[in-house]
Amino acid sequence: MFTDTQLDRYAEVLLWGLKKARKGSLNPGEVFLVRYNLPAIKLAEILQARLLDMGMNPVMRADATPVMEQQFFDIAGPQQLVFQPPGEKAFYQHLNGSIFLHAPEAITHLSHIDSNKIAQAAIARKYIRDILEKREEKDLFSWTLCMYPTKALAKHAGLSQKAYTAQIIKSCFLNRRSPIDEWERIFQNASEIKAWLNSMQVQHYHIESQHMDLEITPGESRKWIGISGHNIPSFELFLSPDWRGTRGVYYADQPSFRSGNLVKDITIQFKRGNAFEINAKKGLAFIKKQLAMDKGANKVGEFSLTDKRFSKINQFMANTLFDENYGGANGNCHIALGASYSDTYDGDTSTLTKKIKSKLGFNDSALHWDLVNTEQKQVTAHLKNGKKMLIYENGKFTY
Repeated sequence: MFTDTQLDRYAEVLLWGLKKARKGSLNPGEVFLVRYNLPAIKLAEILQARLLDMGMNPVMRADATPVMEQQFFDIAGPQQLVFQPPGEKAFYQHLNGSIFLHAPEAITHLSHIDSNKIAQAAIARKYIRDILEKREEKDLFSWTLCMYPTKALAKHAGLSQKAYTAQIIKSCFLNRRSPIDEWERIFQNASEIKAWLNSMQVQHYHIESQHMDLEITPGESRKWIGISGHNIPSFELFLSPDWRGTRGVYYADQPSFRSGNLVKDITIQFKRGNAFEINAKKGLAFIKKQLAMDKGANKVGEFSLTDKRFSKINQFMANTLFDENYGGANGNCHIALGASYSDTYDGDTSTLTKKIKSKLGFNDSALHWDLVNTEQKQVTAHLKNGKKMLIYENGKFTY
């Protein structure tokens, strides 16, 4: 597991991420939520002390244990599934920051639960995402999250807990005397690539690999973002495209765990922005139910590319936070089905309304599910002037 020094460095990196994710500054007296699973309690204690020392007001919340989650979905009636505690809305309307320490003690404990129940509970809590998104657009809120190693994660990744922990240490630079210096270096390099990508007038992107032939339309008023402090680690650069221009075939070769379910080898065909044909070697029924969760669940909310020169992740980690940032031999691309990110809007996000987002093709959903392709691939930008430019090949941006 982590040494005390590595835990201190992890806390330092998370606070760096929280500050980077805010355009303005963090101010004394603000309210910060620290959510954690029980195995990560020591890191939570360190963060509480750091936030208090900064003059903040930390609110510490332990997430439900696997037994609690399973009992909830096994026993809860229709009204209980969608129940929201009194005061919850007001709390999030005043929240300035959030750190989530993801340390699941089980990841398949909900595999027997009807996924419609899981979807109902998720939809009932979507208002929280909407509140926080609007606060982030106004620069009143920032968030970050990380992963803490557990036996369950290591088991499903096919690694020992020691090897799993080592991957986190290496990927987050906790083995460096000053991990912040390394994160700042990557941040600056990524900023140059984002500026290059955002200088292009792109009609659509064409993504090709052995099993994939997909077109993504960035749409109007879009920009590439990423490595902004939101996730630790994060090496991806991404945008939320105009979902209406998605067409072709997407393939996710990397397994994915979601709500206790394992899915493998997913092929999705898109036409006029909608997923209309889905196949998978495992978990097909679950995927179909997830994509029927609401009107936006079968549409693309994010398109992402990871440069293998940034990412040190070279193992499947059975967790999206790491798997969507996989470097390995070929880097990765991924799409997220469901909700889009309004901070990829190339303008003043505080002026965004639901009507404007809809007009621009930003997708809205209670779902946000990242599906990752690690095949060797190339991505070509088809420019509005009729020219083409290869922007990504052999796991690297061509910048």
